[in-house]
Amino acid sequence: MDKVLVVYSGGLDSFTLLNLAKKNFNRVYAISFDYGQKHRKELDVASSSTKKLGVEHKIVRLPFEDFLSDSALVGNIEIPEGNYDKERMKLTVVPNRNMVMISVAASLAISRKINHIWYAAHAGDHEVYPDCRPEFINKLSEVLKICDYHKIILDAPFKDLSKEEIVKIGLEMSLDYSQTWTCYEGKAKPCKKCSACLERINAFEKNNFKDPLNEI
Repeated sequence: MDKVLVVYSGGLDSFTLLNLAKKNFNRVYAISFDYGQKHRKELDVASSSTKKLGVEHKIVRLPFEDFLSDSALVGNIEIPEGNYDKERMKLTVVPNRNMVMISVAASLAISRKINHIWYAAHAGDHEVYPDCRPEFINKLSEVLKICDYHKIILDAPFKDLSKEEIVKIGLEMSLDYSQTWTCYEGKAKPCKKCSACLERINAFEKNNFKDPLNEI
């Protein structure tokens, strides 16, 4: 295939997706977003990993924290600990985040004549995050096909996969997951208490593989 722009957070899922894109497209680009997230460490990781992969990478500033203070990821609310519970995990929703990010990504794709946009929504996101659900992906994909003279194809290749299955794909590609960041706290070491950490730990355990970040 031709060219793809990957919406890249620096996390486990998008890192796997970026590497998968490298196997399927002639040219791969990455775009990340600084939206005031507490776990800004993921942006440093994203910059480092794209450099190692030789992927052109842009970071775009979105001042979400100016008006989305009711999200635990950008506001004053503490990051909830423990496994995914729908009501508690709604605190980590950044309203309409993917709509905004993908729209900005589409503008970049159009200007660069990039044909495809990939993002790493997966099946585990569906219950909590509305902008990761298949119906959202399908509807937005239809809109992007008509938003400009240059046709954009949006896809979320992991939309039907669990994190366990995503890790399995990455391990089969021999990916180095020390080049990723998952923890919502964004401190020197993973907290191993937030839902993002626990989901990641569980995914590696189910693949009988030790998460390299647990060595930090």
